[in-house]
Amino acid sequence: MKRSIKKVAVLGSGVMGSRIACHFAGIGVQVLLLDIVPKEAVESTDPKLRNKIVNDALAAAIKSNPSPVYHKDVIKKISTGNFDDNMKDIAGCDWIIEVVVERLDIKKIVYEKVEQFRKPGTLITSNTSGIPIHMLSEGRSEDFKKNFCGSHFFNPPRYLRLLEVIPTPDTDPAVVDFLMSYGDLYLGKTTVLCKDTPAFIANRVGVFGMMAIMNVKEKLKLSIDEIDALTGPIIGRPKSATFRTADVVGIDTLVKVAKGVADNCPDDEARDQFTIPAWLDKMVANNWLGDKTGQGFFKKTKGAAGEKEILTLNLDTMEYGPRVKPKFATVEAAKPIDDLYQRLKMLCAGQDKAGDFYRHFHYGLFSYISHRIPEISDELYRVDDAMMAGFGWEIGAFESWDVLGVGKTVEAMKTAGYKVAPWVEEMLAAGNKNFFKVEAGKKYCYDPASKSYKVLPGGEAFIVMSNYQDKLVWKNGSCKLYDLGDDVLGLQWFTKMGSIGGDVLAGIQTSIEKAEKSYKGLVIGNEGSNFSAGANVGMIFMLAIDQEYDELDMAIRLFQNTMMRARYSSVPVVVAPHGLALGGACELSLHADKVCPAAETYTGLVELGVGLIPGGGGTKEFALRASDEMHEDEPETITLKNRFLNIATAKVATSAFEGFDIGVYRKGLDEVVVNQGRRIAEAKKSVIEISDSGYTMPVQRKDVKVLGRSALGALYAGIHAMKTANYATEHDAVVAKKLAWVMCGGDLSEPTFVSEQYLLDLEREAFLSLCGEKKSLERIQSVLKSGRPIRN
Repeated sequence: MKRSIKKVAVLGSGVMGSRIACHFAGIGVQVLLLDIVPKEAVESTDPKLRNKIVNDALAAAIKSNPSPVYHKDVIKKISTGNFDDNMKDIAGCDWIIEVVVERLDIKKIVYEKVEQFRKPGTLITSNTSGIPIHMLSEGRSEDFKKNFCGSHFFNPPRYLRLLEVIPTPDTDPAVVDFLMSYGDLYLGKTTVLCKDTPAFIANRVGVFGMMAIMNVKEKLKLSIDEIDALTGPIIGRPKSATFRTADVVGIDTLVKVAKGVADNCPDDEARDQFTIPAWLDKMVANNWLGDKTGQGFFKKTKGAAGEKEILTLNLDTMEYGPRVKPKFATVEAAKPIDDLYQRLKMLCAGQDKAGDFYRHFHYGLFSYISHRIPEISDELYRVDDAMMAGFGWEIGAFESWDVLGVGKTVEAMKTAGYKVAPWVEEMLAAGNKNFFKVEAGKKYCYDPASKSYKVLPGGEAFIVMSNYQDKLVWKNGSCKLYDLGDDVLGLQWFTKMGSIGGDVLAGIQTSIEKAEKSYKGLVIGNEGSNFSAGANVGMIFMLAIDQEYDELDMAIRLFQNTMMRARYSSVPVVVAPHGLALGGACELSLHADKVCPAAETYTGLVELGVGLIPGGGGTKEFALRASDEMHEDEPETITLKNRFLNIATAKVATSAFEGFDIGVYRKGLDEVVVNQGRRIAEAKKSVIEISDSGYTMPVQRKDVKVLGRSALGALYAGIHAMKTANYATEHDAVVAKKLAWVMCGGDLSEPTFVSEQYLLDLEREAFLSLCGEKKSLERIQSVLKSGRPIRN
């Protein structure tokens, strides 16, 4: 049957249920969210009382930070009710997702009610994380079983991209195919097909990893602070590392999953690793469960002066003490290395306690995952997909093994007393040295069953530019330009935080030049954690502090000219940002023919956060768009004021959908890609479509209407009012006036039509003048010291 998901019923409004409902609403689906009637309202007929549990849960989810939705307006798509009064309404739903408490008996009661009202053929799935899926559907009708499956989302559903799909022997294969496809295309998920084994894939491997780390901690006598310093971003893992992650997830949850694996996996060769240490049992007994109870491995308190302080638990004394920032020679040596692959090699080769930890940690992990094939998955790439999407790893476990050298590591593991599964040794004996390999832009994975390599599914839908090394067209110190096929070029760069400096600007210019000669167009994107945090502020600071204003002027001109080159080229330029796309990266998006941002793109012109104005064409472009948005039926200053405020307050969209609200993306032209992995392919497709539709190079604008004094006075008055009310500092006011001056076209006596170049010249002059301001330099220096992106 051809399925279309127009309305979803979510049964259970707890932390997961309410946020799953929000995520579906975020992609435009109508949602019915149901939960039980409170005990005190069983006899009541008042809907407010009877729906109190579900309404309170939804309200709490909406207020939570980070937000569970892409845009606040989507909440209107969620309607609420209760199991007694509204279960009948599931008859109008296309997919029913059960997210009630993790008790088999209660879930079966819910399914009994569902069978009374569910229309035949409707999808029915469970979000259980621990109960075997086949047990849930026992005793149900044939149609129920045929359309039933596990659909395990990870919390928070908007941000963690994993969706595990777990069929039973009775599940129709077409249902599995649909869920795998829908989760990918519409929910933006990495959909991973799992076997119905305890904890499925991600939690099985992830919880093993956490428990194994705790055991290595005991062996090497490492502290909690030391472990978290060793297992965070330095090895491509989230900042929450190990023990902080346990506090966030809930220590009781961690213990429950670990015990579940130990109890239900008697043949697991590493079963002893899941044994709960005495100190962990004591924490559960003390109700020290992490964030949910206010203390776990860490505890937030207030110092003597009232400042916030985070204390760390000493597992030997079971007392809290001040956090200690550990230092290891191996880690300090590896920190400057941006390339994660090279960093991992250095860390695992370390000769101090950190090196010992990394070797034990990786050897244990590699041994475990090798023995899980084919128990939890026939395909080993699914294990890597699950860990990256569900636990936020930058690199999968098998890929890490490739980086460290499979053959060399296996020998070291044997020497250290770690065993590998026989299929790994068979692979090596056959002359196959890696689990993954890339040929002709396609990534292949070793398949133990056939003892051969098979291409990863997805094909052209998931373009990874780094897989096109054999189609490298050009490179410099920071950039690489690839032939992506079908006469389309792809540019990416590899700077820290994706910062845009001279090399990157040269890369953009050269890429456009080459595309104009022989190709249909250019895609600009990259594969780092973020697209770009903006221009190279360090370079600007050094030139300004040395008062090299001629060089600074040339640098700003180069940035402006590069943005204009993107706008006025003879081939389409499509930008595909994700993560941070701030400042200069936002300006690049503003000048592209089209933008295909990932849904999780955080964009905005944030330069005022360091006492500057957007100097790469961003101020000009907002003035131009304000001109185009002026209407006769409303004051001309309204649209200008709105765009001025977005820059003046350094407003950042917290999703690509909000990017339309702040005027960065254009409705009807730019296109949000919910699945981040598809954005490069979608951008390539857009290049081809724009080119084939008869693309011609635009002509630079000379009809930009600026309002001069008529608007300048009003903006100056607003700036003065903000300063007087202490909402802006003296320097904020100075910068805001410079911004207003540019966006109004200067001190013109009446509204006037000007050229883009006129506005660019004003923008550059204002930017250069602010680079000489002491307060601006102090703010830039502060940002550089923090190592964080510019924020307001």
